[in-house]
Amino acid sequence: MTNKILKNSLLAAVVIVLLASAWFVHEFNSRTKSPAGKVKFEVLSGQSVTTIARELKDKKIIKRTWPFLGGYRLFFSPASLKAGEYSFLLPLSTKDVLSILIEGHIILHSVTIPEGLTRSETAEQLNSQYSIDKDSFLRSSLNTKLIYELDKEAKDLEGYLFPETYHFPKDITADKIVSAMIDQFKKTFSDEEKSRAEELGMNIRAIVILASLIEKETSLPEERSLVSAVFHNRLRIGMKLDCDPTIVYALKQAGKYKGRLLTKDLKLDSPYNTYLNRGLPPGPIANPGQASLKAALNPADVKYLYFVSRNDGSHQFSLTFREHQNAVNKYQK
Repeated sequence: MTNKILKNSLLAAVVIVLLASAWFVHEFNSRTKSPAGKVKFEVLSGQSVTTIARELKDKKIIKRTWPFLGGYRLFFSPASLKAGEYSFLLPLSTKDVLSILIEGHIILHSVTIPEGLTRSETAEQLNSQYSIDKDSFLRSSLNTKLIYELDKEAKDLEGYLFPETYHFPKDITADKIVSAMIDQFKKTFSDEEKSRAEELGMNIRAIVILASLIEKETSLPEERSLVSAVFHNRLRIGMKLDCDPTIVYALKQAGKYKGRLLTKDLKLDSPYNTYLNRGLPPGPIANPGQASLKAALNPADVKYLYFVSRNDGSHQFSLTFREHQNAVNKYQK
């Protein structure tokens, strides 16, 4: 009799386990009856799995917490649920929700950094587009360890904060943004570019400085290699670069730029004043894009030494000072 009772008890226990397992499998794999649509959900850093399960249930993303917690412990523990913003396209199964949180399919926000911005202007752009604290970004962009192998003379990351459209999570830090921009520069300035710089007898720093001048002098793709040629030609014969944007940069750094360059500014006492000092300025004056970097490495095969604005975004290029003066008289009356 005792054996029969024991067998019945064991059988009942097995049936209960099988039923519970079947119920778990059903609850874990079946989609909820939530209305179809997108629901945003945020996992905060440090939140427990239990708290996350409760909040998912409150938002009707999952029906019950126990299949979520059980599924996590059975199939995913000790992996963490990734912090960040999520957009769940309901209805989903509990298994699907867990997989999304484990794999970290978080919402990424795009932010576009145009070519030719300074460090400070980039900080302002990120603040307006992404609410990144400007001072935090400026502090992060002083971390020259990130480019030490490329440029041992750099005092900040001016010139290396690569302009691009980036996709970041909501809570990204200034440090991570700066690292992403530097990584993008390194991908763009590959071994091929380094070899080309060596062919020109220039280091990476010199190319970046030159590219920043080109970036600020023209926005026309067809002119970049011509502007590059003028600067290369002048550097080769020891002629001053006479680059207006270098003075603008110095004035901006000093907080003295009034929106236009005055004749008196050409006598500004600054190492960035290329009207007074020969050679390249001491550092980049902006963060150049890929096209300007390419132009710095590949100047046009021309002998131009001068160019002047036509006041329509384009420039007139000249071989001799007389030709240049005629162009100045024509376009800069």
